[in-house]
Amino acid sequence: MTLPLEILYIRLHNELEACRSYLPSDFDMSEGHLTTFPLKVDIGLDHTPGPMMENGKLVYRYHHRLELIIGREYPFEKPLIIWKTPIFHPNIMMPEDGGHVCIKLLSEWSFNSTLSTFIKGLESLLISPNGSSPFGTDTCTAAAQYFNSCERRTPPIVVAPAPKVVRP
Repeated sequence: MTLPLEILYIRLHNELEACRSYLPSDFDMSEGHLTTFPLKVDIGLDHTPGPMMENGKLVYRYHHRLELIIGREYPFEKPLIIWKTPIFHPNIMMPEDGGHVCIKLLSEWSFNSTLSTFIKGLESLLISPNGSSPFGTDTCTAAAQYFNSCERRTPPIVVAPAPKVVRP
């Protein structure tokens, strides 16, 4: 099932406009870009801590990139998400493993779902990994074991983002 192209274009434009006001990075909103399927939108998430391993220690990254791939059957068909930055997470594959994201919001996707609600749910997943339902990759399994472990000897090291410098 598909929406008429004109209606799909209006819906995508409205949803991406809502995302644009929420996200720090900009993306192409031209009609030509929004009607060429599959539509690929590069998304940047800032100011959301996401775990990663660095030299054997858990640290938090505050800038993440992902690609949102929207098919012609949207919104009846959920978008595909490909993670692009390093991550140590049970529910998000490393980019070299495919970058797939396992999120409840995608399994419960419906015509009434929106991209901005999905992105906010993704930020919530970054902050609260679900170690009881990992992907089967080595990294995701190791991340699940880490987050499920009650005997972590050392707390994670949190690396705060650099402050923004405003120049006149």
